[in-house]
Amino acid sequence: MLAEYAEMTEEALEKYLPETECLQKTLINAARYSLSAGGKRLRPALVMEFCKICGGEPDTALPAACAIEMTHTFSLIHDDLPCMDDDDLRRGKPSCHKAFGEAAAVLAGDALAIMPYQILADAGIRNRLSPDASLKIIKLLSELSGFYGMTGGQIIDLENEEKKVPEAIILEMYRMKTGALLEFCCRAGCIAAGAGAAEQLAAGSFGRRLGVAFQITDDILDITADEKLLGKPVGSDGKDKKYTYVSAVGLEKAKEQARTLTNQAIEELSCFENADFLKELALSLTERKF
Repeated sequence: MLAEYAEMTEEALEKYLPETECLQKTLINAARYSLSAGGKRLRPALVMEFCKICGGEPDTALPAACAIEMTHTFSLIHDDLPCMDDDDLRRGKPSCHKAFGEAAAVLAGDALAIMPYQILADAGIRNRLSPDASLKIIKLLSELSGFYGMTGGQIIDLENEEKKVPEAIILEMYRMKTGALLEFCCRAGCIAAGAGAAEQLAAGSFGRRLGVAFQITDDILDITADEKLLGKPVGSDGKDKKYTYVSAVGLEKAKEQARTLTNQAIEELSCFENADFLKELALSLTERKF
């Protein structure tokens, strides 16, 4: 199922951002380079699967699926910049700023941050999504990627480098930096299908908890993983003197917390029928090796 959703996403992204020889081709090529750098396409899969289990067609949710993949990719481009995490590798390839230069990387990230709103608005205008669903998803994306979501989480991360941060603040930062976008995926899929408030609430809670568990697992892998499998430098958080959840509580407690959050996320799926794929996906994310 994950492979099927990934294929649908790849085809749609290619249509939204095709190869071109226009004057701004460097910008487009930099964006395409980062979008096509691989990755699990987890976020689009969550959008489409929640749409499906709420009674909609996965294809209906494709605009939202592509929108979140672009938003996620822009955040990775900017995360890798020298002024942020200063990482040379992303998904086993040179980071965007290493391949195209810092200026082009900044602009590619900017463009990928803006295009999701064009895609979602167009989906409403063309009735691929209902106008009401389109507006709700646009509002949701702006909320969960902005000051009180992903971007807010990033500034908390940057401002607390080289500091011993309380466990509660680390978890809140992870909720904002990673959990917020996964919350978007799950709620957006429900909205695309026309699901009610109870389903959206449960889906959002599933996404938030899963996102924090995912980030804790990333911290664990930063210490334990094989760099070739991980596709980025191992120990980069240590290099940057970041105080992670593993730093705060130790490796074993971090593993336990990731499992607990994953189990709590799975409990939120009780109001959905046919949620087996989501349960398996959640478990696989905390048991992964890369």
